[in-house]
Amino acid sequence: MSAHAMGAALGIAADIRAGRRNAVGVVTAVISDIEARDTRFNSVTRILGPAAVAQAEAVDKAMAAGQDPGPLAGVPFGVKDLFDVRGEVTTAGSIVLRDNLPATEDATVIARLRAAGAVPVATLNMDEFAYGFSTENAHNGTTRNPHDRDRLAGGSSGGSAAAVAAGLLPFTLGSDTNGSIRIPSALCGVWGLKPTYGQVPLRGVYPFVASLDTAGPMADTLEDLMAVYAIMAGRDVSVLPDVASVKVARLGGWFARNVSTGLTAAIDGVMAHLGHDRVIELPEVARARASAFLISAAEGGNLHLPRLRRRSMQYDPATRSRLMAGAMLPAATFVQAQRFRRWFRAQVHEALTQADVLVAPTTVGVAPRIDQPSIMVDGKSVSARANLGIYTQPISLAGLPVLATPLAAPGLPLGIQLIGAPGAEAKLFAVAAELQRAGLAACRPLDAGYARKEKAC
Repeated sequence: MSAHAMGAALGIAADIRAGRRNAVGVVTAVISDIEARDTRFNSVTRILGPAAVAQAEAVDKAMAAGQDPGPLAGVPFGVKDLFDVRGEVTTAGSIVLRDNLPATEDATVIARLRAAGAVPVATLNMDEFAYGFSTENAHNGTTRNPHDRDRLAGGSSGGSAAAVAAGLLPFTLGSDTNGSIRIPSALCGVWGLKPTYGQVPLRGVYPFVASLDTAGPMADTLEDLMAVYAIMAGRDVSVLPDVASVKVARLGGWFARNVSTGLTAAIDGVMAHLGHDRVIELPEVARARASAFLISAAEGGNLHLPRLRRRSMQYDPATRSRLMAGAMLPAATFVQAQRFRRWFRAQVHEALTQADVLVAPTTVGVAPRIDQPSIMVDGKSVSARANLGIYTQPISLAGLPVLATPLAAPGLPLGIQLIGAPGAEAKLFAVAAELQRAGLAACRPLDAGYARKEKAC
């Protein structure tokens, strides 16, 4: 199997395990590439150079001693700056936390990836405290879309998506509360996974909305995404179901409104290839989105209220105003939103008795321009930062796994959501693998620096 067929990260690990490359060479080359090229994208906030090289040296020593360094031996990766990395301050994209003590241990998922041989080399840009869909950060600057640097990368895991799309890293970690993995994955044209709620441990991940938060991987190949997810979740997905046995339907109604003609045509092509023409309409989707807004505002505002009382002016102004508004929501409003959430979740689960996988757009179209950060919804120009989640927020309420799938259409990236029942990630992977095989889904990294063969050290 070629490195491309097995995935970029898996290809690096295979080379290192076979002695064709060494971990120190790979990691130092990737760090040099980030230093040389990320000034164009602003995806990285810190390079973890000495610690990364030290871990890479340990991988090479294990190889020299005849030990198994793990399935991701020497593979460099980056993490959204809300995951604890031992020895580093977790800032969650804010100067408010910069004076905190460094983390004494890794987040659980990072510890699992290290144990598999992977090497964290960078922390990545994000919307402050994960509250936004654009990665416009008042402290660290805006992350630019590698496919068009005049456009947004999406958010809040924009640095994670852009680093993959730019070919700086083969995989990264992000978080998704209302679409923060799915949206930047679509706008940057990479693979991303929002796992089933509660499936991937969040210990050591700075919270936003505890009842909605998830953590997941982003990658330039489906194979790498699956491998990283398996390690993060502790689940084996090496054997996928026969795609012919997976029933697929398209979400209509709310999920068909406002979609660009190019994305609509691409989804038409996906459904035609899969041989499914069923359309399912979920009820009360607008209320579901409103409920997600209210729950996020209330939980986020409550979490930050003590610090807002003391240090509010240190927050990004756009984040501060929304958190303060959320903290002032009446308890009755939050309770009503949670009651509606339970009802809506039951409606989505009913839809999933009619189809195993639901297909929906991720965003209305391509990435908005940075100098015109808006999208058109129902004929009106609205803020991209607040409204890019028009199709992702309602789905978040149900706690379902969603695979952000980059479409292979020409031009700027477009993406779809493949939505499944809780625990049904394997069915999503099976459908995605068929779309990839048919040439309908693919990531297009610009310049995969990690694939270059560096000289042996």
